[in-house]
Amino acid sequence: MQRLTGLFVLFATLTVGQNFSERVQSIASRPEFKHARFGVEVLALDSGKVLYQLNGQQLFVPGSTTKLLSEGIALALLGPDYRFHTRVYRTGAVDDKGILSGDLVIQASGDPNLSNRIQPDGTLAFENVDHSYSAIAGSKALPGDPLAVLHELAKQVAAAGIHGFRGKVRVDVDLFPEGQRELGTGVVLSPIMLNDNVLDLVVTPGAEGDPASVEVAPKPLAMVLRSSVRTGANDSSPQLEISGPEAGPDGSITVSITGSLPPGKALLRTATMPSPSEFTASAFAGALRQAGIEPLSDSSDSEGSDAKYTPEFLVAEHVSPPFSEEVKITLKVSQNLHAGVAPFLIGALVAGKPGEAAYQIGFDRMREYLEQAGLDTSGAGQSDGAGGDAFFTPDFMVRYLEFISKQSFFPVFYRALPILGKDGTLWDIQADSPAAGHVRAKTGTYAVYNALAQNLMVTGKGLAGFVERKDGKRLAIAIYANLIAGDPATIAHHVGNTLGEIAAAAWDAEFD
Repeated sequence: MQRLTGLFVLFATLTVGQNFSERVQSIASRPEFKHARFGVEVLALDSGKVLYQLNGQQLFVPGSTTKLLSEGIALALLGPDYRFHTRVYRTGAVDDKGILSGDLVIQASGDPNLSNRIQPDGTLAFENVDHSYSAIAGSKALPGDPLAVLHELAKQVAAAGIHGFRGKVRVDVDLFPEGQRELGTGVVLSPIMLNDNVLDLVVTPGAEGDPASVEVAPKPLAMVLRSSVRTGANDSSPQLEISGPEAGPDGSITVSITGSLPPGKALLRTATMPSPSEFTASAFAGALRQAGIEPLSDSSDSEGSDAKYTPEFLVAEHVSPPFSEEVKITLKVSQNLHAGVAPFLIGALVAGKPGEAAYQIGFDRMREYLEQAGLDTSGAGQSDGAGGDAFFTPDFMVRYLEFISKQSFFPVFYRALPILGKDGTLWDIQADSPAAGHVRAKTGTYAVYNALAQNLMVTGKGLAGFVERKDGKRLAIAIYANLIAGDPATIAHHVGNTLGEIAAAAWDAEFD
């Protein structure tokens, strides 16, 4: 990595004084990019004039810059002040002893932040390297209880006078189908999203040869953790394997972790919940017990199985922070699950078509929005919300950003973007550049293992957003680089830093 850093310094020195076109050509002609394809377009927002274009009309694999569309359109259609309402209903009557003859049903609302992100002031917190990307060095889980929202709901159920129930705890996921996995991390898409639908396993080593300790969160009462992780030698590499969670016939959930890690710092690893609705039901049952609400029998004694979603049957409700905060989380950390559900939410909540149809109808509404904006959608292809299956031209992207910059919600959108060298997925990109702090843009990465060369092929790397120039003018910029192979440990960051270098050049370079 030191060699690559040295290259960055060398080329940065060589390109001082060149105009933007010369800087881009100097970067694109580096030996490591001889088989790559670059696409770049820069547009001045004050005039609408394209200042620079390289392969602007060619389609590129954009990675997570796709989230600019998913979140921007969702923000436009739902509105910055939209709030999700996750409600708990009873299905039967409550007697004078506080015993419910029926089920307790969480009606999933599509809220992506049933987690410990929620802060006392109503904002949502994030780590620059999100816990969902635990394979990336520096990944962290937020402090606090991931089940805080469920405990809040359980206390409300108790306050409603329910002290026990003859029935089941269920989660209604009729808003849109549960089960599809997003293409980046494999997390299950669902209208219920508890702790981003993953379990956090923090593995702490001991002395060499000793067992390592493992802490799991969220941890429902009926969880079984099986660990055989040991502490390896100082010069060893982490070798951890997780299986589960698996649901048992008694409702328990089992997670197993094996392997070793060297002494020193604790490591975070995540396990994907195969059925978020079942896991949430189990976790809520535990929260109810902690609130003093005990299940007295199974559903055979309950009065009907259908939830009655009317005010008289409502026993608890959680209201989310505004959607403006959710957009911040998704764009800052590139949260795949959150962006992945955006088309479903647009179809179910905006178009009013919940269920199986929500996915396609959501994309229909997205296309309609883009066409009404006067954008040429032949320069765009998208089949998921996060960017695992998408193609864009640089020209389409900057035209889209130009349109968004004129909308009333633009300040919310702009503040939600990662800042070069400062935070989000750009926190460690061009941190020492004079342009750090002056570029707000969404990153994107898509890569596959190249077995022939035993390396990583970055099929898509992108950076798209806005540059606040040294002269005070604001630019829209889209930069893509496709098909670059290299060391799996460093190549994605190397290419990302290169795209950041191009964006930084737009901060002060002259344009022809």
